This record gives sequence, structure tokens and C-alpha cells, in this order.
Amino acid sequence: MTTQDFKDKVFNYEEEKDWKYTGQLPAIIDFYADWCGPCKMVAPVLEDLSEDYKERLIIYKVDTEKERELSALFGIQSIPTFLFIPVEGDGDPMMQPGALPKNVFKQIIEEKLLQKVV
Repeated sequence: MTTQDFKDKVFNYEEEKDWKYTGQLPAIIDFYADWCGPCKMVAPVLEDLSEDYKERLIIYKVDTEKERELSALFGIQSIPTFLFIPVEGDGDPMMQPGALPKNVFKQIIEEKLLQKVV
């Protein structure tokens, strides 16, 4: 995902002052780098999750080496870092640094992204 893709599909921070997710489905953004060992370990887990939650969740990948503006915007200091984004009105986005096991991803997806906030 490029910075322009982010502005088009997730949030245009140049036009909006307050966070406003423009996507229709909950999303996870994976901030990674090609040289990062833990990032490589998490990649197949994310691929599995994108299959498991097809049509209910979108997973984007942001290469922190290429998309420095986007990485700086979110203050990414360690990778991988994940941004969990519920659909608009269902809660605030949540940042989580570090490689997570599949069961933790599933728990966050089920409890934070796919559940409607009451």
C-alpha cells in the first residue's frame, strides 16, 4: 500500500483533521520491512487470516522503507507494527507493535473489529 492508496482507501489526513476511516470493511495495516525477520514470520499468518476472513476484513501491507511519510505519520518505531481499524463508528483504531501469534490476531479481529460496539 502506498501513501496515496492509504489516502484513497483508509484516511485522507491532508483533508480531514480528525480520524475518519473511509473503508467499508474493518482493516489491518501491517507496517513491515523486507529485511525484518519477525515480519517474515507473520506474513503467512496474515495470508491465512485474509483467507479466513475473506469478504469481512481487509489486510494491507505498508513497506516502511518505501512509505516513510506514512510510517512517520503513525510514529512507527519498531516493526512489525499493526494498525487495527474497525469500520467507522465501531470504535477507535488500535496500534499493536510486535509479531503476534495467529490466535492473538483472531482474538483482536473477533473482539475488536467484527463485533459491533454497543
